[in-house]
Amino acid sequence: MKSSLHKVLHPIAGRSMLLHLLASVSELAPERQVVVVGAGRAQVEKAVAGTGAVIAVQEAQLGTGHAVAQAHDALAGFAGDVLILYGDVPLVSAGTMQAMLDRLSRGDEPRAVVLGFRPDDAAAYGRIVADGQGIIEKMVEYKDASEGERAVTLCNSGLMAVRSTDLFVLLDQIGNNNAAGEYYLPDIVMLPGGTSAVIETEAWEVAGVNSRAELAGVEAVWQARRRAEAMRDGVTLVAPETVFFAHDTVLGRDVVVEPNVVFGPGVTVADDVVIHAFSHLEGRAWPAARRSVPMRGCGPARTSASRPRSAISSRSRRRPWARGRRSITCPMSAMPAWGRGAISARGSSPAIMMASSSTRRRSARGRSSGRTVRWWRR
Repeated sequence: MKSSLHKVLHPIAGRSMLLHLLASVSELAPERQVVVVGAGRAQVEKAVAGTGAVIAVQEAQLGTGHAVAQAHDALAGFAGDVLILYGDVPLVSAGTMQAMLDRLSRGDEPRAVVLGFRPDDAAAYGRIVADGQGIIEKMVEYKDASEGERAVTLCNSGLMAVRSTDLFVLLDQIGNNNAAGEYYLPDIVMLPGGTSAVIETEAWEVAGVNSRAELAGVEAVWQARRRAEAMRDGVTLVAPETVFFAHDTVLGRDVVVEPNVVFGPGVTVADDVVIHAFSHLEGRAWPAARRSVPMRGCGPARTSASRPRSAISSRSRRRPWARGRRSITCPMSAMPAWGRGAISARGSSPAIMMASSSTRRRSARGRSSGRTVRWWRR
């Protein structure tokens, strides 16, 4: 990322990737949350303060299996299910997480469930060969795959659900006899003595971030889905592709948003409000009123500005360059920019652990790009 900011703390819609993931995790009410941290520990600890997450430290970077093993003490005494995610794969939904846990509890009771996907370009991803029931017969790295195996389109995202009673026993059985000298988490899937299963999700949901370009791509996916959600909920977006939301934007019904509008954090708009073109809104709420004009700008060279926390009547009309107290609104001059893992456990109330370091995950056996593990008591 070429940044002094930890990769998993780069924002999407005004909130860090790691906090996006924790927010989705919280929908499952985990009993514990653990974030496994390597480099950049201080930044990550500060970011997750107040979330209920516990920090576990991976002093040496010895692979994804080694990273998950660092959660052992934080999860001592827990008997449940563990969900392993990535801090730089922020779009995984709570529904998909729940589906992984549900598959783990089915009658055939696999000891692990892997989340698979079918990308448009499958090159460089590890392949999953499974039978008609989703039982994994083989997992293989692209570089080690035969031509027939490379023709398989089902790929390994690296995300996984594992029984807590099995997890650390399995981790003790994997070795580091590979070129990198690392312990790879996916190696637990093919260990003898049990079966593992795969479920599938859409490729966008497991998109990882290792560069600014990939960050922009994930931001684009998030914004597109948020725009579609807003329009389903009764909001009119005159030019949807030019409107950008923050993670906490709240819009009422029959709100009209004209082109080139950016919502910063902390904006709530009630019913029947019109947001005029070239507005940038932050930290304010507008009450409902017919045909209200909370902000108005006539073009990119004309701006209304108001300082945070000022109250602007829903019937007021802001003229170019007018200033109010404590709030900010200005025309859009540019589009907004869009760790190791986490563990959580599910019980009567679930538990979660997350970690904050990462490496490229093109190869399923490689280092994780911010891995997240979650546990739920059964």
